[in-house]
Amino acid sequence: MRLDRLATLYLMHPLQKRHPQRRLQIPILMYHSISNESEAGLHPYYRTATRPERFAEHLRALHAGGYQTLSLEEASRRLQEPALSQQRSVVITFDDGYMDFLESAFPHLMQFGFTATVFLPTAYIGDEVRMFKGKQCLTWGQVRELHRSGICFGSHTVTHPRLDSLPSQELEFELAGSKSAIEDELGCAVNCFAYPYAFPEAKTAFKHQLRDLLWNTGYRYGVCTNIGTEDGQVDKLFMRRLPINSCDDPELFAAKLDGAYDWLGVPQDLTKRVKGWLSPSAGTR
Repeated sequence: MRLDRLATLYLMHPLQKRHPQRRLQIPILMYHSISNESEAGLHPYYRTATRPERFAEHLRALHAGGYQTLSLEEASRRLQEPALSQQRSVVITFDDGYMDFLESAFPHLMQFGFTATVFLPTAYIGDEVRMFKGKQCLTWGQVRELHRSGICFGSHTVTHPRLDSLPSQELEFELAGSKSAIEDELGCAVNCFAYPYAFPEAKTAFKHQLRDLLWNTGYRYGVCTNIGTEDGQVDKLFMRRLPINSCDDPELFAAKLDGAYDWLGVPQDLTKRVKGWLSPSAGTR
C-alpha cells in the first residue's frame, strides 16, 4: 500500500479542488533516467527511472492541459510578475546527464514543442562516453547539439558528492569547476544549479554558506529535492521540485501538477531533521 498516493488522491486533491490556491504556482518536475530500468526493490517514492512510454504519457497530458515549458529563469520571473501570462506553465528538469535523455526523452520533447533543463555532473561528461551509477552519460558533443536545439544546461556539481560533508575548498571546486566546464563547452553563461542528494535544510549554517558561495560563483537560480510546487516564496537558489518516475500514472501526475502532492514536503522535512539529529551524516530524498 502506498500511503502518499492514497493521501494525495483521496484526501489532498479533493480538498485542493474545493479550495484552490489563489497564488500562481509553477510545478518543477524532477526526472532522472528515462529508461526501462527495473527498480522493483525500491519503494515508489525513491525510484528515479521513468519508462519512455510513461514519459510520453506525461508530455501528452501537459500538451492537452495547455502547459508551456519554461526555464528556471523564466519561471522565477513569471512568479514575480504573474500578470505576464495566464497560460499554465511547467519546468521540466533532468538530473545526472544520462544518455537516455537524448535517446528517449528529447524526441518526445521535440514532438510537443517542449524544452527542458538538464543538470550535468561534469566529471562524467567527456568527449567519449563515460559512466555514472552504471549508466551511460551524454558526451560534450551531444550536449552542444542539444543546446543548439533549445535544451538548457545547468550544473549538478563536478563529482556529485554530498556537499554538506565537504571542506570549503572542495565545496567551492564542485560549484565553480562544473560551471566553468559547461560554460567552456557551450560558450555561454550558466546560471542554474541542482543540489545533489537530499537538501540539508536543517543545517542552517551550511545553507547560508552554500547560498553565498552559489551567488558569488555566478548562479542565480537553483533547485533541490524539497517537495512542492514553486510559488516564488522561497529562495530562488533552492526552489522546490516534484519527483517524477514510472509510478506516476495519469491520476497521480495530474494531482502533482495541481499541487496536491505538496503536503508531503512537511513530513519530508521533519523526517530529514529527525534523521539529522540521530545521525548527522544521514540523508533521504
